Amino acid sequence: MVPCGAVLWRRLLRKRWVLGVVFGLSLVYFISSTFKQEERMVRDRNLLQVQEHEQPILWKVKFSPGNGSQLSNQCRNSVQGKLLITDELGYICERKDLLVNGCCNVHVPSTKLYSCESCLPNGCCSVYEYCVSCCLQPSKQHVLERFLNRAAVAFQNLFMAVEDHFELCLAKCRTSSQVRHK
Repeated sequence: MVPCGAVLWRRLLRKRWVLGVVFGLSLVYFISSTFKQEERMVRDRNLLQVQEHEQPILWKVKFSPGNGSQLSNQCRNSVQGKLLITDELGYICERKDLLVNGCCNVHVPSTKLYSCESCLPNGCCSVYEYCVSCCLQPSKQHVLERFLNRAAVAFQNLFMAVEDHFELCLAKCRTSSQVRHK
């Protein structure tokens, strides 16, 4: 014997008005989802636009060795390198020579400071970590300022969010077409 509830449910689903209600609710859900997705796309597009195109970005960074938010003897580093790492002091080393505190071991002969080994005079580098190390070099301030003055409008919000020289070099080397990532 079939339970009474199941029979009533089947009969109810056969009614046209119930099917109309289900179809109507499905249509409302589809339309609201489409509008929400459109709103998200507009919001994401607006994030890439600068609020005031007239106002120039103030790109004054104090260039000095170790310019970063270094706490005690801790270092931030470029993180992503499979073989090489650059720390915020400008040292580039092999990943295996990275100390527990995030800094490169300066006592290893292969560790270099402000190395521009894979970089051309125009700032184009073929290896990301060398780009960051070279960018941190105080004598490269003019190259960095020239890059910032030519930065695309789409990247201005990104560069406005950086807080120091190290973050600026990470962002520049990650986003610039002048860097060919290997």
